[in-house]
Amino acid sequence: MAKIIYLEQVKTMSTTSTTFTETTVFDVAKAFLNLEPMTPKKLQKLCFYAYSWYMVFYEGDKLFDGEFEAWIHGPVNPELYREYRKYGFNEIPQEDVLPDEISNNPRLVEFLEHIHQTYGHLDGDQLEYLTHQEDPWLNARKNLKPYEPSNNVLDDDDIIEYYRGELENG
Repeated sequence: MAKIIYLEQVKTMSTTSTTFTETTVFDVAKAFLNLEPMTPKKLQKLCFYAYSWYMVFYEGDKLFDGEFEAWIHGPVNPELYREYRKYGFNEIPQEDVLPDEISNNPRLVEFLEHIHQTYGHLDGDQLEYLTHQEDPWLNARKNLKPYEPSNNVLDDDDIIEYYRGELENG
């Protein structure tokens, strides 16, 4: 259901290729935290979905530099994990201000708001479950057992192919 809502809203957005080379995973995280306090797990998954859908809509361009690894609890950006791991399973406080790299680009603000509108009603565990059903995480995990740790990187081409398919079939 979340994907369908998102796809209906974003189909109308411009697909002009644009790279926000100055935007970081931390900027995107703070943009989501500006909308609500949340657990690190939920924040990771929202950043992953923003990263993924951005590459689909902007023809492979990345929203930010970085990568996601196929950890036990779903896709994780290691740098973002290190920044917020002190919160454990507790909520990270809400941010008061959007980073300039985000607020100076209304189209990017709108894009991130669409991601949040689509996935933000889900908690971290629900988002984990969702990512565990999707090919990019499954492919990166290969034949690992559910409890086995992994630092395997999710392939950007797998991400684009999978979510583009979701868009076309959604």
